[in-house]
Amino acid sequence: MRKPLVAALFALVIAGAGAVPAVAAPAPEAPASVSSAAAPARTAAAPTLQAVTFAGTVSLSNCSGSVIRFPNSVSTDPALVLTNGHCLETGFPEPGEVIVGQSSSRTFGLLNSAGTRVATLRASKVAYSTMTDTDITIYQLTSTYATILSSYGISPLTLADTHPVAGTAITVASGYWKRYYSCNIDGFVYRLKEGDWTWKDSVRYTSACQTIGGTSGSPVIDQATNKVVAVNNTGNEDGATCTENNPCEVDASGNVTVRKGINYAQETYLIPACFTTGNKLNLSASACTLPKP
Repeated sequence: MRKPLVAALFALVIAGAGAVPAVAAPAPEAPASVSSAAAPARTAAAPTLQAVTFAGTVSLSNCSGSVIRFPNSVSTDPALVLTNGHCLETGFPEPGEVIVGQSSSRTFGLLNSAGTRVATLRASKVAYSTMTDTDITIYQLTSTYATILSSYGISPLTLADTHPVAGTAITVASGYWKRYYSCNIDGFVYRLKEGDWTWKDSVRYTSACQTIGGTSGSPVIDQATNKVVAVNNTGNEDGATCTENNPCEVDASGNVTVRKGINYAQETYLIPACFTTGNKLNLSASACTLPKP
């Protein structure tokens, strides 16, 4: 996750590289759909899929993200932006570190459905950030959802509050690159270990989602519901074992599996239980299981 820019660009040109967390990249091109995979065989009937767009996604200086709401959020609440913990502007949180209420004036480029930047949004603080058990940063903005909607005609993406399901058709929508990556949820990883960090119950993509540097923090959108079920964060580039940029899977018995070229995301269904009225963080809520400071 500390891969230098030059190396990241080299990997993009030579190999199409896996996900390179928190790596800046040159100016993105016009919106494009990168890949698509058929869902694995299932006994249940396939759901009706919806068109995923860039509306509500954002670009950061080195990552992607999205304006998000919770099922119980209201229009007058301060808007929130979701990205990765390793995209935090002050650097990677240390293992075991949880950041709450840190001052921030970071800006985000708000995109419309076509991937055109229509506004610059600004943070008032980091509501929550960690790379322990998960890899998330949630910024509180100076704007409300109502202000964003009335000014730009864009609504936030809604976080699902139930566990995602294997086989689900998903789209990773990168606001940085203005590109889509479409595939399916291949399964879930008991523990995903990368360098000093360990993440729990991670989402593993099928091979069609070849996310790259700059896609870190992208919302992972269920194509049937248009809800966010995870946040894109990493991938095994070189086949190495448990090193930075080469996460490994560890099962409940401690067995290690390396999947070169496979990419991953962190589930987000646990987040809504930790926010209460007015989008206020409440880590003491009975149903909140996010790591605490």
